[in-house]
Amino acid sequence: MGCSQLAEPLGLEAVRRALAEDAADQDVTTRLLGAAASDGAAGRFVAGGEFVVAGLPVVATVLRELEPGACLDVSTAEGSWARSGDVLAVAAASGQTLLAGERVALNFLQHLSGIATVTRRAVDAVAGTGARITHTRKTTPGLRALERYAVRVGGGVENRASLADAVLWKDNHWALVGHAGRRLRDVLSGAPPGLPIVVEVETEAQLEEALAAGVTHILADNQSPERVAAWVRRAGPGVTIQASGGIVAETAAAYARAGAQLISIGALTHSVSAASINFAIEGWPTGSPARFPKS
Repeated sequence: MGCSQLAEPLGLEAVRRALAEDAADQDVTTRLLGAAASDGAAGRFVAGGEFVVAGLPVVATVLRELEPGACLDVSTAEGSWARSGDVLAVAAASGQTLLAGERVALNFLQHLSGIATVTRRAVDAVAGTGARITHTRKTTPGLRALERYAVRVGGGVENRASLADAVLWKDNHWALVGHAGRRLRDVLSGAPPGLPIVVEVETEAQLEEALAAGVTHILADNQSPERVAAWVRRAGPGVTIQASGGIVAETAAAYARAGAQLISIGALTHSVSAASINFAIEGWPTGSPARFPKS
């Protein structure tokens, strides 16, 4: 057994917020144990169902934020499938640390594993088509970086992380530019050099204006696979067509077959179900070390 080694703690800011929210340093219940709470103990993270594992490095961050000498011995790799009964990892720390960090650690692990699982199913659904699965900005406030990490673990690719990463022209931008009487080409000419430009289109007229403006990345929003296929043919080589809007893992394949090179799925993050994971503490036998040796 050995500790997982983190060159840089994953999700440190989010972990600190979560521990503060849970008042992990004021666990009145565990204090009732008295000195026994300081004794070394071990706890197992065990799968209660089938899912793709994501978030064990965040669990390590939780433990080490509470107790620098705490260890997490990982037995199931990030990105691998776990089945009911599989031991994902064993944590070693004081009983107080394990009890104070249990819920926060599980919240991250269950949530991120849920995201990775849904992502993997979508990725598997489009396998062999050349299409890639990505997320949207419909993420949990404060957790976007970790949720994007879980999408990567599940086999998806990253989309823009914030409003500063790319120009993404959407329906409300169309409404404003139309009201101002300006054309798309003129507006986009003011974009910062080198910044990606993506234009969301909902009509044939918008598609034609975007193509006339030299846009090479079109986001087909809330369109049928048949409409997407037609727009792929119209755009021709050199133009990326991204499908979005109400797509789920079960419908992603139809858009991939239609020729969409990129498929963005809000459901990867905005309504994902948590993976079933249990945590059970086991006390150390008399004379056993209170920590796993560091590897």
